[in-house]
Amino acid sequence: MTYHILVTGGAGYLGSTMVPDLLQLGHRVTVLDSFMYRQSSLNHVCHHHNFSIVKGDIRVESVIAPLLKKADIVIPLAALVGAPICGQDPVGARTVNHDAVLLMLKLLSNGQRVLMPTTNSAYGTGDEHNFCTETSPLNPISLYAKEKVAIEKELMQRENSISFRLATVFGMSPRMRIDLLVNDFTYRAVHDRFVVLFESAFKRNYVHVRDVSRVFQHAIVNFEGMKNQIYNVGLSDANISKIDLCQAIQKHVPDFVFLDAPVGTDPDQRNYIVSNEKIEATGYRPLTSLDAGIAELIKGYAMIKNSRYGNV
Repeated sequence: MTYHILVTGGAGYLGSTMVPDLLQLGHRVTVLDSFMYRQSSLNHVCHHHNFSIVKGDIRVESVIAPLLKKADIVIPLAALVGAPICGQDPVGARTVNHDAVLLMLKLLSNGQRVLMPTTNSAYGTGDEHNFCTETSPLNPISLYAKEKVAIEKELMQRENSISFRLATVFGMSPRMRIDLLVNDFTYRAVHDRFVVLFESAFKRNYVHVRDVSRVFQHAIVNFEGMKNQIYNVGLSDANISKIDLCQAIQKHVPDFVFLDAPVGTDPDQRNYIVSNEKIEATGYRPLTSLDAGIAELIKGYAMIKNSRYGNV
């Protein structure tokens, strides 16, 4: 069965991978994006008869309301993503990541489906063992994570909704982001050959950008059995520390050097191990390993060497 899907922020890092996949499956896809990064990441699907695009701001009701009326499924990707950019523009973060999503939820009917990316950074530091399931207490540290927690709470009060608490995403995408941890460290290995680590034992979970697209596809097909739930989404064999990540990269870039800083702390205090058993029980499994993603990034960085591909 095919649907009319509205993807806000569909020209971003996740969307520019996801939208072509949805079109390939036969869905009608409308993208609303402000193109704040002047990206041209959907050029390659403009030929598709089921694709339409609107340049606009999700915070403007007269822009978003008519698009929502036509949609069977809404995938709200539009956001100021990550702690650094939210710290730089807290007003923008609040209005885009929180207020605009509340407006969207208010305008939707109960029958319309919402598949929303949230973040497992909401766990903060986890319990005394740093282990987190979907029922673990939330301890968001950054403004970005706090807004996502607030929105997820609102989302779970409506019918026909799913929240995906995504692990830290990695991998090549048409709208590339170098500022994500795996992408960043691999970039430094390729172009700088070194990185200085702060609190290198801190752990987090990871997932490839294509596997994020796949979990949304999986939920569309299996919606009735998955609706009104929260799911962690990540690689279960990639709950690893920063030093583990560097060692994985070093296998591909042997002269990559990484050093533990003797003083100082990481402003990002996330440190947790995440269970992905709940999403795996629905039949979903990520396909791209961390190792394969690193190899992919190394190829991509033969083409990329400048700062305009990051959010900050």
